[in-house]
Amino acid sequence: MTVFLVSLFLPKTVHFTLPGTPPRGSISRTSRPVTEKKVASEAVAPSLFQPPQTSITPPHTPTEERKSSDPFANEDGVRPPPLETGTSLRAPIDRSSPQWGGRSDQPMSRANSPPPLSLIDSNMHLKQKATEMGRAGVTQPRAVARSDSHDRVFAHANYRIVSADQGNGGLRNAAEAASRDGKLDDYTWVGTLGMPTDALQGTQQLQDIEDRMATEHDMLTVFCSDKDFDGHYSHFCKQILWPVFHYQIPDNPKSKAYEDHSWKYYVNVNQAFADKIVKNWKRGDVIWVHDYHLLLVPGMVRKKIPDAQIGFFLHVAFPSSEVFRCLAVRKELLEGMLGANLIGFQIHEYTRHFLQTCSRLLSAEATPDGLQLEDRFVDVVSLPIGIDPVSLSVHREEDEVLKWMAIMRERYAGKRLIVARDKLDHVRGVRQKLLSYELFLNKNPEWRDNVVLIQVALSTSEKSELDATVSDIVTRVNSSWANLAYQPVVYLKQDIPYAQYLALLSIADALMITSQREGMNLTSHEYLFCQDGKISEKKHGSLILSEFTGTSSLFGGNELSVNPWDYNSCADAIKTALEMGDDEKQRRWENLFDAVNHHTGSHWFTEFMSRLDRVYEEQHRREQTAVPRLSMSTLIKQYKSTERRLFILDFEGTLVSWGPVNQIIPMSPQRTLDVLNDLLLDERNTVYVMSGRRPEELDRLFRRVPNLGLIAENGCFLKDCGSDTWTEMADSDQIRSWKESVKNIMTYYLERTPGAQIEDRRCSLIFHYKSAEDYESACRQASDCASHINDACEQQRVHAIAMDGCVLVEPIDWTKSTAAQRIFSDLKAKLAPDEQHASPVDFLMVIGDGRDDEKVFKWANNLGGIGGTSSAATDDGEEVDPQQLVKEVVTVSLGNRNTEATATLTQGVSGTLLLLFSLLNSFAFESTTTSMMSPRRSRQDARRGSARGSKSDDLN
Repeated sequence: MTVFLVSLFLPKTVHFTLPGTPPRGSISRTSRPVTEKKVASEAVAPSLFQPPQTSITPPHTPTEERKSSDPFANEDGVRPPPLETGTSLRAPIDRSSPQWGGRSDQPMSRANSPPPLSLIDSNMHLKQKATEMGRAGVTQPRAVARSDSHDRVFAHANYRIVSADQGNGGLRNAAEAASRDGKLDDYTWVGTLGMPTDALQGTQQLQDIEDRMATEHDMLTVFCSDKDFDGHYSHFCKQILWPVFHYQIPDNPKSKAYEDHSWKYYVNVNQAFADKIVKNWKRGDVIWVHDYHLLLVPGMVRKKIPDAQIGFFLHVAFPSSEVFRCLAVRKELLEGMLGANLIGFQIHEYTRHFLQTCSRLLSAEATPDGLQLEDRFVDVVSLPIGIDPVSLSVHREEDEVLKWMAIMRERYAGKRLIVARDKLDHVRGVRQKLLSYELFLNKNPEWRDNVVLIQVALSTSEKSELDATVSDIVTRVNSSWANLAYQPVVYLKQDIPYAQYLALLSIADALMITSQREGMNLTSHEYLFCQDGKISEKKHGSLILSEFTGTSSLFGGNELSVNPWDYNSCADAIKTALEMGDDEKQRRWENLFDAVNHHTGSHWFTEFMSRLDRVYEEQHRREQTAVPRLSMSTLIKQYKSTERRLFILDFEGTLVSWGPVNQIIPMSPQRTLDVLNDLLLDERNTVYVMSGRRPEELDRLFRRVPNLGLIAENGCFLKDCGSDTWTEMADSDQIRSWKESVKNIMTYYLERTPGAQIEDRRCSLIFHYKSAEDYESACRQASDCASHINDACEQQRVHAIAMDGCVLVEPIDWTKSTAAQRIFSDLKAKLAPDEQHASPVDFLMVIGDGRDDEKVFKWANNLGGIGGTSSAATDDGEEVDPQQLVKEVVTVSLGNRNTEATATLTQGVSGTLLLLFSLLNSFAFESTTTSMMSPRRSRQDARRGSARGSKSDDLN
């Protein structure tokens, strides 16, 4: 079995050695001699196209980013260290990707220009050019010729495969840790080289690179055109998805043009990844796709390989449905993600947002475990990623780290250090942090000259206004309180080497993170690990952490949680961190350190893989094609070999053809009553019928069936066999409490949906809209209504389920499954075990057709030891007493859908009645065939006639 780790960038890339270029890691400052004078160019005729460029490649996308003057610097302003073949890159775990196509030792991009900043301005520009052309007598523009000399250089140049300095560092560290711990054997990376490849297309060089990556490094290289990758990564991912996932809605002509223009490139790159996976997949392989760059890949692979085992993990935050729905391609992105068997998020908040978004936009049924789609179930989990403590422990004891610790101790002797390292963009909250620090110094003059904030700011493609604002704040703070011996803010607009980074974390008194939104901040994990005091006299430093980071939910309040927009609370948190006593600092640090050591990268990796294996087996077992048809011969043998039998039968859609519970019942279904009476004539049979109808409705329906047990309103009411009274399972006070809240929400949507109605039942509310005047509009209103109720009433233990033509709101704590458990407990109390019967029930049969019956199927299967686990458990996850295990358990689902049941029956209501009738006749006729042909009336007809006196015509 091979695990495919699918990420946009591979851990390795290629660096070329070109003639006349400096070796990697050095930049020649001397200019090359001019060998020939530049010939003056002739007058250029006006053209609709861009003027000829001095470079041999078309210009880059004109985004609002400042190009680095250093060709070896990445997008964060980081100048990568020299890397040799086979070396591993040591860098902070949250490093970012370098400028794509901007290296001197890699090919340049052939990507065309993106859409203009304004389509209107573009049209005016074209008109002006056309006018100029007409005046000059030019009738047809001439395309710019391109030289292939640049391509030939790279096609024959020597190259080295080195560790890449872009991509997801946390994922790589986790995979390496899992492999080192022996929990991951055979795995292959799938991704791109992180460089333009059009210049190498059709050359032997490209084939050699692909072969070496596959054979020497177990990496499958995905090749896509420069145009596709530029539109995918630089435009759609960075200009559209990244802002939306971090609650920054792009709403200007430029972003709208990007979205329309670059979506097709996003699809093309995702398709290239899917094709590469499908080409190399073998049965039994596992596919794990990572992050927002590849949201469509799971769905694309699922179309080609329906049986594939696919996992997906989103490393960034997932926004609320109100934000995500602003994307024009929202449904396509969600449907792509739902191609996976298991979808993972960093924390529960992002999981909840995803479930609510799918429920609202796709009208999918959301459960605590995942999403129920039309043909399958998708599990959704929250599983935070972590760091690799083993590797970090080795690196921080290196001589270079110790040297820098000594330098900084001397440089900042007698000072308290607050450190921070962030990308310089609006999401990271650098501006808010500096303003809070300025306020702290204003409010606490005694700390001036005694505290220093070291802010490492990694430059990005962010707007220059933020850069100028941050620089102004730093200048203002330093000019207010700095002197010859003291500088309150040390602002480094560049990244620092890994050794300096670890040294800084080790000697800091506090780490301050004020991100406005962030998936998981692993810098805080590394800081806490470095504060154990093993290599520094400073230890147990405080952590000031934004409450909007995913990390905040893991630490249980032991950090100093702050709201980045509340400058006063941030300033107070700085003061608290600096003045905190040693005992409290140690107590907080120990709790935080335990959390970091528990949520490691290796634990995250292996836990996700084990869950993926488990849910894949469960989902495969529930698939309709994997569930066998009911065998009548086997069923009859089970029935005849047992004496304590319990039947739990669904009513609507199983025993009668009526569906919606709001339909008026015209008369009793006589054929169904006949079969139930026949079952109850055998004293060894106990029969319960479960329904969503009211208790009084069921009493009227089954008044001619004595000794029949009833479950009303999907488990909220229970009537035991032979009893005349109903037992209310639900808490009436709690029901009244949530009903008041839900009714107000339903009334709001009722006023906006002409023709809809609200049905008030004892323990549930139903919003009916099938008779609405505008059904499409009513469907949208109903979807919003369900999402609104699930959001607002989550704490009241109710959930809204979107069904065909209605929205059902019912309590979570009382279901058909809880009623079935109560029935089994009562039977256990009445029927004590004896020599022949170890359990109160030795034959259990459950038949149903709806989603609400699945929990009963699961409960029954667990009682029979069915479900792929070694020990049985209840629906709540509690272990089942071995004495409670039932000898024969049969769960039957009607229709064609994925199910927890162990067998299917496709003949519907008629098939259910004939099945039960065959069991009755099994004692009278020893020779019973497996066909579902209608049996002849048996001698029991006479007994039925005498028992009931008269009989109406069959309605079915």
